[in-house]
Amino acid sequence: MTAAAEGSPPLTMAGARRSPLLQSEAAQGFALISPTFLYALILLVLPILVVIAHSFWTQDYLTIDHTFTLENYRIALTEPIYRDLLWRSLYISLTVSLLTVALAYPIAYFISFHGGRHKSLWLFLITIPFWTSYLLRVMSWKVILGYNGVLNSGLMGLGIIDEPSTALLYNSSAVIITLTHAWATFAILPIFVSLEKVDRTLVEAATDLGDGPLRSFLRVTLPLSAPGVISAALIVMIPTVGDYVTPKLVGGKDGVMIANAIQAQFGKASNWPLGAALSVTTMVIVSLMAGATVLVIRALQRLAR
Repeated sequence: MTAAAEGSPPLTMAGARRSPLLQSEAAQGFALISPTFLYALILLVLPILVVIAHSFWTQDYLTIDHTFTLENYRIALTEPIYRDLLWRSLYISLTVSLLTVALAYPIAYFISFHGGRHKSLWLFLITIPFWTSYLLRVMSWKVILGYNGVLNSGLMGLGIIDEPSTALLYNSSAVIITLTHAWATFAILPIFVSLEKVDRTLVEAATDLGDGPLRSFLRVTLPLSAPGVISAALIVMIPTVGDYVTPKLVGGKDGVMIANAIQAQFGKASNWPLGAALSVTTMVIVSLMAGATVLVIRALQRLAR
């Protein structure tokens, strides 16, 4: 009993020393996010590692050879068909990003600066297209741009053309138009949030100092809303590179993108290693392009100051 009584204080003191560490905000925060972090790690990082591993293997019909090789990357980077599809995908993605931001900025500016007490209503109306399936929205553009579609019928009714045009559908332009409409809302919202954070007193000060509306916009509003513009451009650019539904439905042979080739390798061609190499190559190039876009926009922002 005496020995136990004499030995108990050190244990109590050790427990007292450990308890603040276990009860600290850092430990509690880590314990709170660790399950979510592990969940995200398993669902996001692990599949990417599997794809990267497959890209260094080869496949003979249903048999995968686990011997390390770079042949898939050689094919992905040197074969003209895959190189052309990749450059076309990057061109379409970058064009869609520029057009979407250019169209979304005036809408977001109007809602933020002139929406008044109806801002919530305007934002609600913007989200209405998302009540329908993405597939239905793509199909609607197929109806609009088709040979006997709404646009051709309207142009013929106005006497602008004598017969339906075949240049409106099944090409890169149709893919760009459809993707621009589909991702417009994703660009409007981050720009609107960024414009809401602009201090209106700075705009008023620029006006008081003699700046006109255009000069005030270029020197105050646009630079301060640049984070929203960057976010909108990246939100649109990164997913559109990997879109394969839209090119398949409205692109035709002239609007095929790299994602269609990747889907074909994982599907009918049954060549998972080559599909994985194409995926990794596209992912790396898109990451570099996104980083370059951020650096360019920030450099322009510094020059504007």
